[in-house]
Amino acid sequence: MNILILGATGRVGSQIVTYALHDKHNVSVLVRTPEKIQINNDNLTIIQGNVLNKDDIVRAMQGSDIVISALNTDGTTTLSESMTLIIEAMEKEGIKQIITIGTAGILQSRTTPNTLRYQSGESKRKSTWAAKEHHKVYDILKQSTLEWTIVCPTYLPDRERIGNYRIERSFLPEDGVEISVPDTAEFAFSQIKTSEYIKSRVGIAY
Repeated sequence: MNILILGATGRVGSQIVTYALHDKHNVSVLVRTPEKIQINNDNLTIIQGNVLNKDDIVRAMQGSDIVISALNTDGTTTLSESMTLIIEAMEKEGIKQIITIGTAGILQSRTTPNTLRYQSGESKRKSTWAAKEHHKVYDILKQSTLEWTIVCPTYLPDRERIGNYRIERSFLPEDGVEISVPDTAEFAFSQIKTSEYIKSRVGIAY
């Protein structure tokens, strides 16, 4: 499969690249700084560019079967601004499926019906900036024709892969406190092989 990975130099994105190459897929990454990719693999194509540049996105999309986005917020509106361009390019190229990394803040609240976690007292984070950006992306994806899945991890420490975790559609698993970067990446990558969570947010935690 030809996979385009966005956010490939980030913590989760770099792990997804590793899993995809290990499975012998053809992987393309669009990055601003190619030197940050320290992998030498014949199945890896590194494209220099910016997710906020429409031409760069279109160029990176060519020949791809699926898109995985591990872009994060970085305190800017890059996440939501780029998603509109990504969707346009996917529709132009006829690419149907996108898997993105979100945040547990945009899952449904268990305590306050019809409210997202970041809008309720459930979320312990003082700042809602990132959650609001991810919420925008969720709304943009819902309005698209794509087959999307948003993987929504809670606290993401840099611990080792455990390979055993709980997942729940639309909600964070009860009493879920954390999930490692490698386990989040593994679950997100596994979604290329299933349609179970198409058009869904998926909470993930130990």
